[in-house]
Amino acid sequence: MPVGRGGAARVVVWVAHLSAPMAGLWLLVARPDLDVHWQHEPSHFWLVLAVAVVSLGLAIVINQAARRRGDTRLLLVALSFLVAAAFLGLHAAATPQVVLDARNAGFAYASPVGLTLAALFAAASAADLSATAETRLLRWSGWLRGLVLALAGAWAVVSLTGRPPLNRVPGAGEDTTAILLAAVGFVLFGYAAVRYYVLYRRRRAVMLLSVVTAYVLLAESAVAMALGTSWNASWWLWHVLMAAGFGYVAYSAWVQYRNEGAASGLFAAVGREETVRQLRAEYSAALEGLVEALRSGERTAAATERVAQRFELTDGQAAVLGRAADALIAERDQIRKLGALVAIGQDARVKVADFELLRGAVHRVASVFDGYTVRIALVEEDRLVFPPVPAAAAPVEVRTVRVAQAALAAGDDVEDEGTLYLPFVVKGHPAGVLIASHEGPVPERDAALLASLAAQIAIGLENARLYRSLDVLFRQYMSPDVATALVADPSQAALGGAVVEVTSLFADLRGFTTFSERSSPAQIVDMLNQYFDVATRVVLAENGTVVQFVGDALMALFNAPARQPDHALRAARAALTIQREVDRIAAVRPDWPRFRIGVNTGEALVGNIGGEALRNFNAMGDAVNVAARLESQAAPGQVVIGAATRDRIGDCAQVTPLGDLMVKGRVQPVPAFVLHGLRGENPWSMSLVS
Repeated sequence: MPVGRGGAARVVVWVAHLSAPMAGLWLLVARPDLDVHWQHEPSHFWLVLAVAVVSLGLAIVINQAARRRGDTRLLLVALSFLVAAAFLGLHAAATPQVVLDARNAGFAYASPVGLTLAALFAAASAADLSATAETRLLRWSGWLRGLVLALAGAWAVVSLTGRPPLNRVPGAGEDTTAILLAAVGFVLFGYAAVRYYVLYRRRRAVMLLSVVTAYVLLAESAVAMALGTSWNASWWLWHVLMAAGFGYVAYSAWVQYRNEGAASGLFAAVGREETVRQLRAEYSAALEGLVEALRSGERTAAATERVAQRFELTDGQAAVLGRAADALIAERDQIRKLGALVAIGQDARVKVADFELLRGAVHRVASVFDGYTVRIALVEEDRLVFPPVPAAAAPVEVRTVRVAQAALAAGDDVEDEGTLYLPFVVKGHPAGVLIASHEGPVPERDAALLASLAAQIAIGLENARLYRSLDVLFRQYMSPDVATALVADPSQAALGGAVVEVTSLFADLRGFTTFSERSSPAQIVDMLNQYFDVATRVVLAENGTVVQFVGDALMALFNAPARQPDHALRAARAALTIQREVDRIAAVRPDWPRFRIGVNTGEALVGNIGGEALRNFNAMGDAVNVAARLESQAAPGQVVIGAATRDRIGDCAQVTPLGDLMVKGRVQPVPAFVLHGLRGENPWSMSLVS
């Protein structure tokens, strides 16, 4: 976690304070004349005993938290404080001239041994333990506490009754043992402090920082214990450092307890990740429970008290939770209302009627604006029309209609007796009025949201009308199935293409030039429109795509862009139907030219060709060119198909072989067939005669 300038300054001050005792110790060791002697047994007794009592109190509180949460880290921290309390108590009890008459080994070694054992538990608490180790620790936690107390009890009996080996004063050469114990304690406490500081960088909890500080001070006390001279200032220093370490944790816990009013969650931040997640989940569940209770109509005070009792929250925590619940309800209510804005815009899809869109908008607005009655009026032929509403809804009052008309004429919002009238426009023209009734004045925030909803409804109406217009234009150029496919997957309209097997259909009018010479432009257009209308409807009925009209010619594709396993059969059927329909028209127009049609199947590059501003869906390849050449070989009224098309249609094709044709632009001949019909197909099934 990055540290800002203020954070960096606090870290520097914190490090400086923790470094000061070591600087003082160095000075006392380097200048023995400054290391003054002061032997006052009662002061020593009460100081050490007080520190032991504080450490014991912390051990009890942390142990309770460990048992409540099943947290091994808290368990080990509690054991660390417990063993320190026990042996500090033993050190106090062995103070000469207070309980015992003279100094003995129990007095000398109680603190080093206790400090080393406490450091061992502290380091274990900071380490990453396996799941198996944690399970075993929790299972044997009672035995561990019992072992610590039994060891302290045995030490007390031996030390206070003057039994060996703790009945004599250690000699000068025996100070090595105390130094080794202090060194081990320093290393273990230092390791624990570093690990907890890394954890603090992630969590930033006050109790974590207090534990880090305590372990640093205890590591320093180990150094002072090894270097200090009995009853001199350097010796008193480690007593003060231990008092400061445990005292700082106790003070931090007291401040947090005073703020929260309970000790249940004081040390949760020190625990394992699972404990922190569990605590957060509990508070989240409490907040959700309170929100649900408030939504169900329960009074805030009663709901807060009930949830606080369920999750064992303090008064302070419950008050904070209540305020958080109110804020969360307001935020969620706001999100629901904003969601209605988005949903109304999403409702403006293809082929959505205006009244259908408005009914959906009324339903959405009413579902999120509790306590409001919402109606929407639409302008049609210069008058307000209200969409049909459920029978349970009250009829529209005359006054409502009159005020709505006035708001629409003024083009501005109107609030009248708790009812808000919000006119909206589409393309600069009045389109309707959103009417929201409420008991009492409409809150300013709701009024702003309702105004935004009115604007969103106008956008939705405009989009719906635009989509319907585009849909009509779009579907005049391809089959409904193809149009639907492109709407579902717009990527198919991107520039580029893919190699796909298609069946191409080419049709043009034989004798069109001669007909054009003797006919007026109006007559030519009339003939082309009738023929192309027939051909287009037949192709679209078979889910084909009309690619282009060029003069008197038409090109259609099957199996692109929508996939059709029977595309060859569809193209053949369309070709035969076109000829039948043209025969019907030409029966009363004998001077009109006739279609000749070529159909061929094969791979082609199919896609969109052109530029970003304008593009055309097309197919290119030898198979497409062959279809055009076969069309040129057909007689008026005939359908000529290629061998590939014949193979895919199968035995139902009624054909006459034309042999291998030499066509323009190809070196190899093209096998061709005249298609007369399709066995099993009703020749009038595709008739377009109404």
